[in-house]
Amino acid sequence: MSVKESLLLPVSDPVISSGHKITVVGIGQVGMACAFSILTQNVSNDVALVDCMTEKLQGELLDLQHGSCFMKNAQIQASTDYAVTAGSRVCVVTAGARQREGESRLDLVQRNVDILKFIIPQLLQYSPNTILLIVSNPVDILTYVAWKISGLPKHRVIGSGTNLDSARFRFLMSQRLGVASTSCHGWIIGEHGDSSVPVWSGVNIAGVNLRDINPNIGTEDDSEKWSDVHREVVDSAYEIIKLKGYTSWAIGLSVAALTSSILKNSRKIHAVSVNVQGRHGITEDVYLSLPAIIGTDGVSEIVNQTLTNEERARLHKSAGIMNEVQKNIVI
Repeated sequence: MSVKESLLLPVSDPVISSGHKITVVGIGQVGMACAFSILTQNVSNDVALVDCMTEKLQGELLDLQHGSCFMKNAQIQASTDYAVTAGSRVCVVTAGARQREGESRLDLVQRNVDILKFIIPQLLQYSPNTILLIVSNPVDILTYVAWKISGLPKHRVIGSGTNLDSARFRFLMSQRLGVASTSCHGWIIGEHGDSSVPVWSGVNIAGVNLRDINPNIGTEDDSEKWSDVHREVVDSAYEIIKLKGYTSWAIGLSVAALTSSILKNSRKIHAVSVNVQGRHGITEDVYLSLPAIIGTDGVSEIVNQTLTNEERARLHKSAGIMNEVQKNIVI
């Protein structure tokens, strides 16, 4: 009789699935930052990793498993076989070609579309009731592609979108004002990229709308140049890629926040990429970021923001850019 057999007396069959499993596809810098953030913030202690790089996958698995004592005994699996993803509540897709220095997110598009065409069907084979959270760039286009490939309802296919852009926006505001970033309220909507839209009309601190103090805030006539804050948001990813070669930690934390809202049914509002056809007068069948309530079944409601004519026009321009790119991709 083995040590285990001598030590443990069986009472019932162990339950294999935790019911809150998260899969992360892609173990590059972004994928591992997502997995690490999910595990260390106790969003889930049941995580599966999938990638085609066998040795690196095994190395990342062992490295995380060896820290399980510090992560509430997390159960971590990894494989090149998508069977390891079975029963996932959320599937986070980070796999894709890396954005190069000076390359826009839209330049990546067809290369990453082809990768999704391989990944999405396999995820749904093993987790047909999952929610897809797309992180790979260009995220708005690829979220639309994932929706088309998957055949899932719109509310169960979400892009990480401008959740991070909005966090960057709030942080940069906090640096100017000397107020905690969580107490600075403002939203970036539209494309996660160069045509994103800062909603200056709604920026506030403790309910005090900054446009009431400075009517020109965010405009070309603003002597304090607050529009530079949005420019920094747009340029920040390019700057980080120039400095360290990739972005990772902030997007990992953003994804952990999104998956937490799903698993805990928190109904928290996040700026995420959703299907915007019919919203704010948009006619194109595209995905862009708007503030949305996130819960167990994905997106339940989209907040109907009050936008100025300029903000609405910029959002429409963003939709037009997405639509033009989508015309040229092969799904």
